[in-house]
Amino acid sequence: MSFDFHKDKQRYFNMQYQNSREFVLPMIEKHLTIDGNTRVLEIGCAEAGVLKAFTERGCECVGIELAAHRLELAKAFMKEEVDKGLLSLLNKNIHDVDIEADVNGKFDLVILKDVIEHIHDQESFIKKLREFVKDGGFIFYGFPPWYMPFGGHQQNVKNKFLSLLPYYHLLPMPLYKAVLKGFGETQVKVDNMVEIKETGISIERFERIVKRAGFSIPAKRHFLFNPIYRYKFGVEPRGQFALISAIPFVRNFFTTAVYYLTKMEA
Repeated sequence: MSFDFHKDKQRYFNMQYQNSREFVLPMIEKHLTIDGNTRVLEIGCAEAGVLKAFTERGCECVGIELAAHRLELAKAFMKEEVDKGLLSLLNKNIHDVDIEADVNGKFDLVILKDVIEHIHDQESFIKKLREFVKDGGFIFYGFPPWYMPFGGHQQNVKNKFLSLLPYYHLLPMPLYKAVLKGFGETQVKVDNMVEIKETGISIERFERIVKRAGFSIPAKRHFLFNPIYRYKFGVEPRGQFALISAIPFVRNFFTTAVYYLTKMEA
């Protein structure tokens, strides 16, 4: 069961913009000056709502998105920013990007908001990101830990009961597929859900990967209630309890979102 905001792309754009302005940007700004001298890249930018908070500050922004139809919406929603030269949009796989020819060099900040949990071979991908970040630059990640109640993105399935059922994405793969098919999901939808199951990432694994890739973690926030829930469901954001955040693995089951700011080390 898709929620209305999944279909209303203007509303979805506005939610991403508000969340970026009120939660993402303030966290980053404690460690990096955000102004007209800041170059920002978002990978998986969708309709570019996140980047709007940065173009408002005069940043030079680039959005990369694989889904061409979403990039067309970004061009429409952000036409003024594109016309002013504050935003460039690129429909390309990050592995095929020529850093100089396509995006005019490296960035002070790279953003991956609700993206890393969809990436295959996350370790090599994060190492690849070093090519896009200036020395001393930052990468921001926001994602739902895999083991959280709806870490399988089950809100996207057609069956209403399954869309509201927590934790069943943690079932063994054969049983998970059987449940999806048994409740009438199409093969295409089953394949999509299986791919998410294959790429889901835990807090602990994420932290290990970024450290092995040569990044430090100057800031992180764990949320009991994801900030985006304010705009989606009217539920106010709440940080995770310190005791829960301190318990490895267990914290994944009760943390609906994590924000990490990682820094490029020489």
